[in-house]
Amino acid sequence: MASLNHVMLHSVHHQTLLVPKVPAFLKQTHLGYPVRYPGLRARPVSALVATELETKTITQPQDSGEVDLFACPVCFEPLIRKGPPGFNLPAIYRSGFKCVKCKKSYSSKNVYLDLTLIAGAKEYVEVQPSRTELFRSPLVSFLYERGWRQNFNRSGFPGPDEEFNMAQEYFKPAEGGTLVDVSCGSGLFTRKFAKSGTYSKVIALDFSENMLRQTYDFIKADDTILNSNLALVRADVSRLPFPSGSIDAVHAGAALHCWPSPSNTIAEINRVLRSGGVFVGTTFLRYTSSTPAILRPFDRRLAGNYNNLTEEEIEDLIKSCGFTNYSCKVQQAFITFSAQKP
Repeated sequence: MASLNHVMLHSVHHQTLLVPKVPAFLKQTHLGYPVRYPGLRARPVSALVATELETKTITQPQDSGEVDLFACPVCFEPLIRKGPPGFNLPAIYRSGFKCVKCKKSYSSKNVYLDLTLIAGAKEYVEVQPSRTELFRSPLVSFLYERGWRQNFNRSGFPGPDEEFNMAQEYFKPAEGGTLVDVSCGSGLFTRKFAKSGTYSKVIALDFSENMLRQTYDFIKADDTILNSNLALVRADVSRLPFPSGSIDAVHAGAALHCWPSPSNTIAEINRVLRSGGVFVGTTFLRYTSSTPAILRPFDRRLAGNYNNLTEEEIEDLIKSCGFTNYSCKVQQAFITFSAQKP
């Protein structure tokens, strides 16, 4: 996700180059700072949302404290959880978490568990690269499944259903395990993974608060997902809040090109995956097979702030971060890839 790209076609000598584009209505923002829109403000803690989660029936007794799946993003030590047991949105919302080592506390904020490094900070505000701040805006979060992602088919993306089926094929070794949908955006694939019943736990993870709120808006319309083994977590993809070797599968749909440091993130994904765990991702390639060789060196400049890579660069990066059994499928500027932790 989280992660969005709007694609513009540039004709150069009758050849097509595909590059991400920020929509015109967003160009007037001051890049590097959160976007503000009249009438579209980030929602504060909502009494309605709190009521929805608080009133969900939880029949298990209150737990006095148990080691949880989550880890502290500061020191990666396990978190002790106090509250109702169960891995679902209502139970996690009503629980508190504390690091066994540094004693830092974490809790739910609105509908997601905040496991960022700066969770609980009162004065410090961290500004991310412009593309990250763009995805944190309420407008982009709202538009993602309402027109934005549909444009991806112009670059060769086969559509969410086919992309999901491809991912499921790659994830067969991880069936029954824990899956983390990193950079989940509005939860487009998170919901599909949760509804499939293939995994014991599904975690939607994104840095954008508004993407996670939008994810919840979609989830709450379906009680079968709302009460499933599903969690919404705010975290940095380059500092995942899980113990090493604790996750069975990681999915990153249309995400790699948006990460500030793809190498740091992929190394971090390797850390949290168990031996035999599977990493599956999709992204935009820097150029397609139809791009003239003479123009290919300039494509990275055309991509602007995005880390659009080539087929060869992606394979080299993933292997250099310790993964094996790499495979990929390419269609125009779309690539889906899979790799496994030894």
